[in-house]
Amino acid sequence: MTRPSDAVLDQIADGSYHAPHDVLGLHPDGDEWVIRARRPLAATVTAVAHDGSTVELEHVRSGIWEGRTGIQPPSYELLATYEGGPDHRADDPYRHLPTLGEFDMHLIGEGRHEQLWHVLGAHVRRFPGVDGVSFAVWAPNARAARVVGDFNGWDGAGHAMRSLGSSGVWELFVPGLQAGASYKYELRTPEGGWVMKADPMARWAEVPPATASVVTESGHEWADDAWISARAAQNPLDRPMSTYELHFGSWRPGLSYRDAADPLIAYVQDQGFTHVEFMPLAEHPFGGSWGYQVTGYYAPTSRFGTPDDLRYLIDRLHQAGIGVIMDWVPGHFPKDDFALARFDGRPLYEHGDPRRGEHKDWGTYIFDYGRREVRNFLVANALYWFEEFHVDGLRVDAVASMLYLDYSREEGEWEPNIHGGRENLEAIGFLQEVNATVYKRFPGVAMIAEESTSYTGVTTPTDHGGLGFGFKWNMGWMNDSLEYIKRDPMYRSNHEGELSFSFVYAFSENFVLPISHDEVVHGKGTLFTRMPGDHWQKLANMRLFLAYMWGHPGKQLLFMGQEFGQMSEWSEGRSLDWWILDQPPHRQLQSFVGVLNRTYRDHPPLWARDSDGTAFTRLGAPSWNPNVSAFARRDHDGGTVVVVCNFSGAPVYDYELELPATGEWTEMLNSDAQEYGGSGVGNFGSVHADAAGRATLVLPPLGALWLSHRR
Repeated sequence: MTRPSDAVLDQIADGSYHAPHDVLGLHPDGDEWVIRARRPLAATVTAVAHDGSTVELEHVRSGIWEGRTGIQPPSYELLATYEGGPDHRADDPYRHLPTLGEFDMHLIGEGRHEQLWHVLGAHVRRFPGVDGVSFAVWAPNARAARVVGDFNGWDGAGHAMRSLGSSGVWELFVPGLQAGASYKYELRTPEGGWVMKADPMARWAEVPPATASVVTESGHEWADDAWISARAAQNPLDRPMSTYELHFGSWRPGLSYRDAADPLIAYVQDQGFTHVEFMPLAEHPFGGSWGYQVTGYYAPTSRFGTPDDLRYLIDRLHQAGIGVIMDWVPGHFPKDDFALARFDGRPLYEHGDPRRGEHKDWGTYIFDYGRREVRNFLVANALYWFEEFHVDGLRVDAVASMLYLDYSREEGEWEPNIHGGRENLEAIGFLQEVNATVYKRFPGVAMIAEESTSYTGVTTPTDHGGLGFGFKWNMGWMNDSLEYIKRDPMYRSNHEGELSFSFVYAFSENFVLPISHDEVVHGKGTLFTRMPGDHWQKLANMRLFLAYMWGHPGKQLLFMGQEFGQMSEWSEGRSLDWWILDQPPHRQLQSFVGVLNRTYRDHPPLWARDSDGTAFTRLGAPSWNPNVSAFARRDHDGGTVVVVCNFSGAPVYDYELELPATGEWTEMLNSDAQEYGGSGVGNFGSVHADAAGRATLVLPPLGALWLSHRR
């Protein structure tokens, strides 16, 4: 074996050589074995085999030491002595084989590694006789890579990584390290400079504003097997889904993931919601982004505890019968220089063309969906949250911005696709891939699109040419219904189309009806403050609107605070206005939402056939009252619920309505009941339909009735 050149040894010495394992460590040399080590400033260096034998090393050049032996040591440590300093004995990182196998490398090269987080990133490894942490990072443009951290004084020259060839992956096993170590990667750019980056695959990070990645190892033992098994046997389309959306940091400030388990479970159960949806919990540097500008896609934010603390919270929610949805942001990422942006000195995760790689509105980068490794990073990330954290759904943010090349761009600011169109074909392919892969591996979960355009086939299966989502947020319904409900009741009759138009397309996709965080910020006011009239009328309008929303085809989502009529706009920097529950009318609204949810869950006609247009009928013909919206919902077993909403400010007596069945109809919900703060106008608990199905009802002012009938 020829001794490396002085130039190579100098690169080894400063940690800039791309293949340090080819020089350092143990190597055969004819009938002998040569051991090389980097120990700058050492007085002596000795290789101590585990059987007690030793090999003395001599200094060669620039802190590189070398020794020879006729017997191959099975394993060894390096003992270095220093003049005036303590001796240092440690395992040699460069005697170890790569921790990535050939099959892993093949899948990474193909962009098909569905468990990418198992091989890239930092992992505690336990081998016979030695424990440590393996590091692996994809940085194909880098000329050299080093691991720096609190374990080496943030000087990576002694922890240079090896290149694993054309894969673009760099790898190093560091013996002796444990979970809790902070680290980053130091990458040499093609231009010769060095950049220091957090690990894109880190599964934990320092609490912002600190930016280092942290080695983590899970010890959580899941206890939600019954929930997961039941989930796999069910179709979310045919199940009740009323979701409580919350921002973790401002729901009840100061709570950790573990601290929140008991109060959140108690509250959600009391309110009757089936699911909670967390605004993004992946690591992000700026709290004001609400989590929608992610720097650590695999790292739950450390603001509220460890990854296992989040596992504990989700586990407890499942054991309490509550599903968990998380917001996911694969559409863009921030330009912070410590994270994904220009990761190895060149555009890597982002598209290199600014016309496709930069988002004008948000000042962020857009992923390069045409690059297989980037697609793999994102697909595996979706799978990661399902596998490692047992989430029941991902709500995919800003899908519209991904679908169109001209999204928020003027003429000349975008480049057409290969067919001359405006669709982002690579992003569409990515969305189809992630949805198909998720549903293949995790039956019973939900992929939910926040998609605000008229793009067709969002919830059509991928094998039929659709995007393959399970649900789509119905932004049109949200905009139209909020525009309608804010009007003074005396003018609503002229705008009935804003309310009824959603029935035209209600079954074109599998919809979620959202009143989300976006509707209670930036000067829009809260749901309560949008309502017309005095305080009593605002609360009555809210009860009416929510009863209409819960009765409408589709699943429901309500942002925190709206369930009790919060009056001030939401801010991530402060708590909800829980104090307002000291006022009886607001506590009555909160009570109504709990009854609304429980009544909804108990009556399958309201959810069992949400996407089936044949299970829905508008009522009220031929003499339509423009202030009244009435419709019937049916389940698979003959159950029927009729929803009648009076959007006028006065009661309607002797209102004739042809119901879909004869006999007694139970008034199972009246939003105007006195116990909810209403005026108490109603039908004394039931309505009778004659042989022709005609019934005479009393409709409360600004009130909704739910009537139940079963053959």
